[in-house]
Amino acid sequence: MGENVTRWGILGTGGIATAFAKDLSFVENTEKTAVGSRTKESAVKFAEEHGVSRAYGSYEELVQDPDVDAIYIATPHPFHKENVLACLRAGKAVLCEKPFTINSGELEEIIQFARDKKLFLMEAMWTRFLPAIRKVREWIDSGKIGEVLLVKADLGFRARWQPEWRLLNPNLGGGALLDVGIYPITFASMIFGTKPEKILSTAHIGETGVDEQFSILMSYPSGKTATLNGAFRMDLTNEAYIHGTEGYIRIPSFNSAKSAFLYKDGKEIATFHDDRQSAGYAFEMEEVGRCLNQGLLESPVVPLDESLEIMKLMDKIRGQWGLKYPFE
Repeated sequence: MGENVTRWGILGTGGIATAFAKDLSFVENTEKTAVGSRTKESAVKFAEEHGVSRAYGSYEELVQDPDVDAIYIATPHPFHKENVLACLRAGKAVLCEKPFTINSGELEEIIQFARDKKLFLMEAMWTRFLPAIRKVREWIDSGKIGEVLLVKADLGFRARWQPEWRLLNPNLGGGALLDVGIYPITFASMIFGTKPEKILSTAHIGETGVDEQFSILMSYPSGKTATLNGAFRMDLTNEAYIHGTEGYIRIPSFNSAKSAFLYKDGKEIATFHDDRQSAGYAFEMEEVGRCLNQGLLESPVVPLDESLEIMKLMDKIRGQWGLKYPFE
């Protein structure tokens, strides 16, 4: 790795890869070194559109590029395990799009491999690095709303009916929980940790065999609770609320938050607005560069053990619904 420069490879050329490549332009000390796709044509088109230096017609060629320091994995989640392992075998640092894997067994395997090889690995939970979320954590840590007792978070949208599309396709790990549910679950984990005492959940399993919407209630010691909802066949408010003994915090569009509002006695007493130009993925890229330059093997903001515990929670929740994917 060059002095303080992270040379990125992008594995995949879909929509999230496009967003990532655009946001790389807002990050100092980075290079768009290479992109890999399943076809040369797709890789060349992506490279030309986003100013990436090299285009490869296979993932294997990308991971073997000696000038790539870190690889961002932008494929659908059923392919994450094999993609991550290919990158790690080639000695690359890895930032993998969420959810990390399909289940905790897969994630345990890749975490162990990364630790054995002493290579950097991180889940791309970009929400954690947004300035508005950092401000929220600052408000909580400084006691602005007293003791936090309740977290509410909803994330949902109305998608078109396309049975073969990955979100509706059980063979591609479809369903609301893994795709959108990880956001409210991770949000609750940020506040209360990953060890709820009790989990109650319900889901609507649609005609393709995946969860189209869900509701989760998690209880923690000392009366703390989290109520979480997710869907991709209906619009939700996409807001998060954190209620404490002395006030509450409201975060519109919490997964991509640009604003946060602090209330006491029913009155708004503080606001935070992020005037960023990027979509927001740039902050997780900066974290990877910081970690690599400091010789860290994981991010203290999104530690591997927390990612694993969250995946175990999602395994338990799916277990309550009797939802297994055909390839599990």
